[in-house]
Amino acid sequence: MANVVLEFKVSAGDSEPQSRPVLIVGQQANLQQVSWSQIKGKLQPVVSKEIWQAALSALNPNPTDSCPLYLNHAAVAALPSRVSRHNSPSSAHFLSRLVRSCLPGGNNRCIVMVCERSDVFASSCAIARAFPIFSRRSTSSRRAEKKHVTVEFVIVGQDSSSLDVAELECLSNAADGVRLTARIVDTPCNEMNTDHFLDEIKAVGTELGITPVIIRGEELKQRGFGGIYGVGKAAEHPPALAVLSHTPDGATQTIAWVGKGIVYDTGGLSIKGKTTMPGMKRDCGGAAAILGAFRATIKQGFKDNLHAVFCLAENSVGPTATRPDDIHTLYSGKTVEINNTDAEGRLVLADGVVYASKDLSADIILDMATLTGAQGISTGKYHAAVMTNSEQWEVACVRAGRSSGDLAHPLVYCPELHFSEFTSAMADMKNSVADRENAQSSCAGLFIGSHLGFDWPGVWVHIDIASPVHAGERATGFGVALLMALFGQASDDSMLNQVSPLGAATNVSEDQMERDCKRRRLV
Repeated sequence: MANVVLEFKVSAGDSEPQSRPVLIVGQQANLQQVSWSQIKGKLQPVVSKEIWQAALSALNPNPTDSCPLYLNHAAVAALPSRVSRHNSPSSAHFLSRLVRSCLPGGNNRCIVMVCERSDVFASSCAIARAFPIFSRRSTSSRRAEKKHVTVEFVIVGQDSSSLDVAELECLSNAADGVRLTARIVDTPCNEMNTDHFLDEIKAVGTELGITPVIIRGEELKQRGFGGIYGVGKAAEHPPALAVLSHTPDGATQTIAWVGKGIVYDTGGLSIKGKTTMPGMKRDCGGAAAILGAFRATIKQGFKDNLHAVFCLAENSVGPTATRPDDIHTLYSGKTVEINNTDAEGRLVLADGVVYASKDLSADIILDMATLTGAQGISTGKYHAAVMTNSEQWEVACVRAGRSSGDLAHPLVYCPELHFSEFTSAMADMKNSVADRENAQSSCAGLFIGSHLGFDWPGVWVHIDIASPVHAGERATGFGVALLMALFGQASDDSMLNQVSPLGAATNVSEDQMERDCKRRRLV
């Protein structure tokens, strides 16, 4: 998978399966709407119309199913016929699995995705997740030849017109963003320390014509970033705050995405165990998602000011490591008594969101992080946990999750009941809760929000992606599609406008959304 070139085309062209293996995938009802003339060029002469129709009749998705059409060269696969209201109508997670398991092998392959226009964006991102880039297997390093996978969409439903060039470019950029994010998250810390992550940021900046602002090492301490500096000061490679800024003429609001970029999390002196530390290379998943989404979003055109703020550090152990009982002053000016050095992500993010407010004058601040193990208990492996001071944005995040395939579900937002968990006799607050059985993920988010202030007049959104950031041992690139969809109304791109839950073009009620999707979903 590591050396796969993924291309989206209006038409993949005709080729018999022996020359170019093919997977045709979609919901069974959608597959039955495809005429033989639309797909025969990819199946003949070895697959006849009768074989195709018999295969469709044989499919019995529960929740998915597949059927070979010709040896190991051609197959058809069915997505779930219906999904629940908390899932994406695109069945994005099932699509990624079907592509991984059913796509025939070969150096030149084709995927024909059959879906409604509203599911195209989520489906393209789901397909991208099936082709991770990072690998250090010795066999893959010896393969110089690139493998090609061409994706063609057959659109069914009310608007069945073919995708145009601009829409295909959007899908390509989104897929590249997903794969970039997954590559960074998959890469171990000996190849993705804070130096390397800054190189990734600079590379994206160069591509977009943006010079990043970087505050690093002792300068962080001098300028008052006690959270980022305190977490990363014991590491060989110093911590950093980096910012990529897009400031177009005519912008009407300023948006900041703030990402947790802990390139490795040992837990610090509150050290993790031998079974819980492996996999902590993924603790930079929030920052990686923001980098991938920022690159794709700006390439598609973005009308408002957009800042990507990266809070980079390695939570390491050494003579200068932060100790439990230490008290740090964060960029907000508030003091924090450290009672758990393994609750470090909230410290770096607190500095990041306050920088976004004070220095960037952001109206909307969204932070994204692999923040708590408790997130997986709260909302599971597939749904990010969302907390926000705005009910409208809470609903919008859930809608964007459905339309993008990066699912999201709300956490309790109740600072008047929960923030007392951080009470300290010595400082303004502690950094970890007193009662670990009291809404841990909510409390962790509240810690970040408290440094903005619970009366801050702007919109603050916190998204915890600790579990969705990976599936098994592989990163998913989670967060890119969600961010692109959530802020799609500020994009110049028509497809992102369509999947966005915000703005006049998609300002529909929850009831209307349920009615629109009811025929495909279990209410």
